[in-house]
Formats: sequence, C-alpha cells, structure tokens
Amino acid sequence: MTDASEEDVSLLPRRESSQAETVAANRSWWDREAADYADEHGHFLGDADLVWGPEGWTEEELRVLGEPGDLAGTDVLEFGGGGAQGGRWCAAAGARVVSSDLSAGMLRTARRIDARSPGPAPALLQAEATRLPFADDAFDIAFSAYGATPFVADSAGLMVELARVLRPGGRLAFSTSHPFRWGFPDLPGEEGLTATGSYFDETPYVEGAGGRATYVEHHRTMGHRIAEIIDAGLVLEELHEPEWPADNEETWGGWSPLRGSRFPGTAIFVATLPRR
Repeated sequence: MTDASEEDVSLLPRRESSQAETVAANRSWWDREAADYADEHGHFLGDADLVWGPEGWTEEELRVLGEPGDLAGTDVLEFGGGGAQGGRWCAAAGARVVSSDLSAGMLRTARRIDARSPGPAPALLQAEATRLPFADDAFDIAFSAYGATPFVADSAGLMVELARVLRPGGRLAFSTSHPFRWGFPDLPGEEGLTATGSYFDETPYVEGAGGRATYVEHHRTMGHRIAEIIDAGLVLEELHEPEWPADNEETWGGWSPLRGSRFPGTAIFVATLPRR
C-alpha cells in the first residue's frame, strides 16, 4: 500500500511502461522509501498482522485464507510481502512461510521486525513476483496484501506464475486498489469524490525525473483483473469489496473515512487452482 500523490492523478504523466522499466523503477523507489514507509505506517500494519488494506480489516476478521486452524502445516508464499507482517501472522498460525519482495530495502525492514518479534519468522527472499525461483506445485497458498499486483506491467503473467507455483486445490488471494478508484483524483477530501479521468484508461501512472521513471503503478479494470485470473487457469471463488469501518479514522494518502463511506477503496480477489 503506497501513499497517493497529493496532486490530481489525471493531470500527472501517464504513459506506457515496460515490465523491465517498471521493475527497475519500483525496486529503487521501495529501496529508498522502505524505512520512512515503516515509520509512518508501522503502527497501522503491526509486526505480525495480516491487514488487507487501508480500511484496516484483518485476516482474523475476514477469513480470506480460511477458517482458524486451516493454515497449520501448509506451505505459504507471501509475494510482495514488504515487511512480511502477513507472512509472520501465517507463521504464527502454524504455516511454513516464504515472504518474497522485489525490494532489498523492504526485506531489511522485515529483518528489523524479525529481530524484535517474539513469534516465528518467515523465510525471506528477494525476487520478482513474475519470476519466482520455485518449482511447480510448491505452495498450498499464495497471498499478498497490496504487494506486487499493481506494481508490475505484466499482471497477466503474474497470475500465470502464481498458478504455476500453487498445488492443485491451492488458494490465491490478493488485495489491490479497487479499479473503480482509477477515474478519481487520489485525494482524501471532497475533491476526491468527483471523477476526473476514465475508469477504462489503463495507461500506467508514471512518476519520473530527468526522463527516467522513478515509480510506476498499473491499473486494470475489474473485468480485466478477473480475465487475467481465469486465463491463468484459476477459478475465481470470492471478490471482497470491504466497507470502511466506523472506527477507522485514519487518512492514508487518498484513502479516508469520507471516501470510504462513498465507494470501495480495496478489492480482494480469491481464487483456487482446480485439482487435476
């Protein structure tokens, strides 16, 4: 989960960005920002909690990955894991967990949390989510809370790769910004309630300096997100659009109680790989 720009996204540079450019830009951005991000949002994310989005809903509340006890003895991949908070939560539930991330800076954050956390720690791995160094059928569950999915150009390839490493009957769950938000300026107040762009425009949002991309975020419509899941051979089981909780008064970039009361900010996709 990133902090949104305080400018109207519809007025900022939008252009195509290749997978290679996107990977290079976002690896560098997260390496630079990892420590500040942890300082600003660490209290909200916790050290060993699986928080699915800025709304604050946790895995204990939503049960996206299953019922209590289901994780015990399973092999779990957290892709785009950042500080590995979600992976740590799964490890405490009895899973064998690998938490991967593109950014070495985010993995340093994860190691700092490990040093102060009394519970079990996941294995940490630096890897692109679209090119995972695992054998086929390696995991029972693959999940991510706002990691990887909006930060890769080849999101269709990401779904194929995640399906590859899942065992038959395995579960994929990931959260990302709700596609509906793309047409609105990413601002928390009244100005963020009026659409200024097109929901159907999937041109990436690209920040840059000196002609070089420094941060890239990719959008897909709801239909395209679902199509990518299905085309990868997965079966979409659930789609969560969590409402803003009445007790969450946090403002996180463009997320806020005001906007959260009007339209969804997060989408959580849950799919399974059919048994052979």
